Amino acid sequence: MCEFGPAAALPGGIGISRLTVYDIEAPDGLVGGTPHVHLACSEGYYVIAGSGAVQTLNPKSFTETPLQAGTVVWFDPGTIHRLINGGGLQILTLMSNSGLPEAGDAVLTLPPEHLTDRETYLEATTLTGEGEARTPSAMARRNLALEGFAVLRDAYAADGPTALDAFYESAIRIVQPQLADWRKRWEAGARRLADETGAALEALESGKAPHLQTAELHELPTPTEYARHGMCGRLDVYDLNQNP
Repeated sequence: MCEFGPAAALPGGIGISRLTVYDIEAPDGLVGGTPHVHLACSEGYYVIAGSGAVQTLNPKSFTETPLQAGTVVWFDPGTIHRLINGGGLQILTLMSNSGLPEAGDAVLTLPPEHLTDRETYLEATTLTGEGEARTPSAMARRNLALEGFAVLRDAYAADGPTALDAFYESAIRIVQPQLADWRKRWEAGARRLADETGAALEALESGKAPHLQTAELHELPTPTEYARHGMCGRLDVYDLNQNP
């Protein structure tokens, strides 16, 4: 568990990381990342360079949205998403709740036999090795999730939104042991900042602004980890709990 102090939260209680999307071809002939879902958090992409697409599946539809430098897209929790790398795709990811999507709020679209319980899921998704030695297990994990994603897409085409129900139910069971830690992260980040904004507005309405007297600059100087194997690609990660 990671503890978050008052200086940890970026504006709005978001988290950020720089993502270089995987450039290794998958069995379906497309190049890119691992389909997965976030259950409590929204996520956004600002495309820095390159091109590609993001495939999304939720109760409303399956879509494939083109991505190029300057594109901004975001999606709600419950939206299964997969990044496709058309060449040199790099993204600044913007995540709610102080980066929780990269700190536990993610379930891959594995075939149902790997979603029966948390232990079975972790056995199928835990990466092995260090550095470049992790790549084979990251790609094996991605390819397994693509098998489940293909099944979900076919079922959705045939049965509509109810085709996602069993996957959502399994995903909820898998993450439930983490929810107490997720709540602490939310309380220390997004919720605290929203409360502080409310207090600032009340002070301004009364003609006062004590918060202006404590204003300062905050900085995350450099990523604390480079090229970490993530679900969609290599991540340059910023530790939101570090103090410059």
